[in-house]
Amino acid sequence: MTQMKRPVHVVGVGMIPFTKPGASDSYHVMGARAAKLALDDAGVDYADVQQAYVGYVYGDSTAGQAAIYGVGLTGIPVFNLNNNCSTGSSALFLARQAVESGGVECAIALGFEQMVPGALKGAYDDRPSPMARFVDAMTAHQGYQPDAPRAAQFFGGAGVDYMKKYGIRADTFGRISVKARQHAARNPLAVFRQTLTLDEVMASPKVFGPLTRYQCCPPTCGAAAAIVCSADFARKHNLNMGVVIAAQAMTTDTAATFESDDMRKVVGYDMTVAAAKQVYEAAGIGPDDLDVVELHDCFSANELITYEGLGLTAEGTAEKFILDGDNTYGGRVVTNPSGGLLSKGHPLGATGLAQCAELVWQLRGQAGQRQVEGARLALQHNLGLGGACVVTLYAAV
Repeated sequence: MTQMKRPVHVVGVGMIPFTKPGASDSYHVMGARAAKLALDDAGVDYADVQQAYVGYVYGDSTAGQAAIYGVGLTGIPVFNLNNNCSTGSSALFLARQAVESGGVECAIALGFEQMVPGALKGAYDDRPSPMARFVDAMTAHQGYQPDAPRAAQFFGGAGVDYMKKYGIRADTFGRISVKARQHAARNPLAVFRQTLTLDEVMASPKVFGPLTRYQCCPPTCGAAAAIVCSADFARKHNLNMGVVIAAQAMTTDTAATFESDDMRKVVGYDMTVAAAKQVYEAAGIGPDDLDVVELHDCFSANELITYEGLGLTAEGTAEKFILDGDNTYGGRVVTNPSGGLLSKGHPLGATGLAQCAELVWQLRGQAGQRQVEGARLALQHNLGLGGACVVTLYAAV
């Protein structure tokens, strides 16, 4: 569902500073803090919230209740969900859908993650992995290196395939990380705020394909939340109605993911294209109308291919888009003003809601040194292998 049946407003957002593993509070403390920040930002009493959608990837069943109970014990439904790295935006999707349908007037979407150092890995080794089909497709295409992080092989492989098709330079990917650090330097909530030169990015240890260490997002702990409600609820409670979800779409994989022999498709390029198309059509706009974008830059290679997946630049032109500075301030569209996953950090369950928070602040004119002047339309892209992609369009009203 993408066409809005009734307006859904984002009236409050909250995000705690992201940290390295081992430096954070426990997940339930982080989650409660982010939820309270969103409620305070909205000016909403938790007693008026009717449903909670809580996302996390690494955690036990009902961890969502453990976090929400730190806010209040009102007996409302609390739904726990896990959609890999798109978990936070999946929670937002369901909260928006509940309000839009008339099922509730006000809902909270919350995401958190308490991560451990090192590369991502599955929690169980006694049952089939949900990623097995993806690993098989990758292995058939490019082989598998047991000593390299699996996620880096997926997205680094997509970068290799892009380089083969369009002949771009390896350091083009590195420029994305330089930009990410420049943006994060303005974000007090980001985990990495120190800038890097292109030479420093490219000289960092090789990981896979064109990717170096500074082109890979770090394991991160953190939490973020959003309060969504109907226009009637917002008016009744005298809330800020300045940001509305203009369109939203979620997509999952098709047969092409596994049959295309193209790592870009294995890591979700087609899901991105399909979700973006649905959103643009529902809202009656095009990518040229956007002012600011938060997209899923878990690796620099994914940011590059996502420029094209979202239609920010034509297929095969991402290198020129980057070299011309069209992805930053003064260019065509500011991408990841927060610093993105590469520099702000990537606590898996919180990422989609942190993107939401950044874009709401941008549309309100509250982004401080990161503010995109005159921002009126903002696009969010959140991707999870396995797979799911959520694209959300926010509008200032």
